[in-house]
Amino acid sequence: MLISRILRALTFDPELYEEVEHDKSAMWQALLILLISSIATGLGTVKIGGLWGLIVATVLSFVGWLVMAFLIYLIGTKLFPESQTRTTVGEMVRVLGFASAPGIFRIVAFFVPYISALVLLVIWIWIFVAMVVATRQALDFKNTWNAIWVCVVGIIAYSLVYLILLFAYGLPKPIWS
Repeated sequence: MLISRILRALTFDPELYEEVEHDKSAMWQALLILLISSIATGLGTVKIGGLWGLIVATVLSFVGWLVMAFLIYLIGTKLFPESQTRTTVGEMVRVLGFASAPGIFRIVAFFVPYISALVLLVIWIWIFVAMVVATRQALDFKNTWNAIWVCVVGIIAYSLVYLILLFAYGLPKPIWS
């Protein structure tokens, strides 16, 4: 069932996101997918930071995604809801956990470094599209543009939080810096 759900998430199946939104038992699956995706992110830092880089990047990726899910929840339910918008933080974490499934393929960038930038760009776009589909389903938006807007604002808000923490506490800089 998990593999089937991952495959459906990779193909932007809106019914999957409706299914996991309402299936509270899918939380462990969503968090497992997020963990695997986060480990794949962490592997990209092994060459730079060794084992410590792997651990820090994995934890930051995992926690960062949860923070972004919470921000998207707030933005979608408090700032820009539609009249039929009804969801919980848990539902957003579940659907966005499944939306992180394309991140599993970041492992390709680790093993094929000469095309890693292209692979990471494709994966980032793939994840963004999955986030939009997941957000639209979880927030019961009728208009996809509203879901795009909420995801873009969520990513910007997350980036601002990350930068504030970076400057305040000296968190590791992004790979591109």
